[in-house]
Amino acid sequence: MTATSTETRTRTAAPRRATRIRPLLGTGVLATAVASGATAAVAAAGHAAGISLDVSGAPIPVSGFAVLTAVFSLVGLVLAVVLARFARRPRTAFVRTTVALTVLSLVPDVIADATSGTKMLLMLTHLVAAAIVIPAVARRLAA
Repeated sequence: MTATSTETRTRTAAPRRATRIRPLLGTGVLATAVASGATAAVAAAGHAAGISLDVSGAPIPVSGFAVLTAVFSLVGLVLAVVLARFARRPRTAFVRTTVALTVLSLVPDVIADATSGTKMLLMLTHLVAAAIVIPAVARRLAA
């Protein structure tokens, strides 16, 4: 009887750098706080410069900018955690998704019942928040 041996080789994918969730959350919460303060400051500066914060005849309080920035930044952070868990390239997926969502967030500002100055100020606050939160969170995601 002859002996035969079979050698089984398995290929494994190159190890992927895992995203650590705790630093991602810490960075995300810090970026959220900074962005909230920044959008409130932009709104306050705009108001002080004479730009109305009225939309459809109702004033938006300066604190409202901070609150909504915090809420939607935290939604973005949840998105980052989900992508870190399930996406093949979480950083790329996060940046692409959040940039697209930022562009979409400008649409209500464009069609709002407000003055041109108010619309520009609203859009600026969206861009300021995105410029702070997206890069900070993206840096913590695996490439």
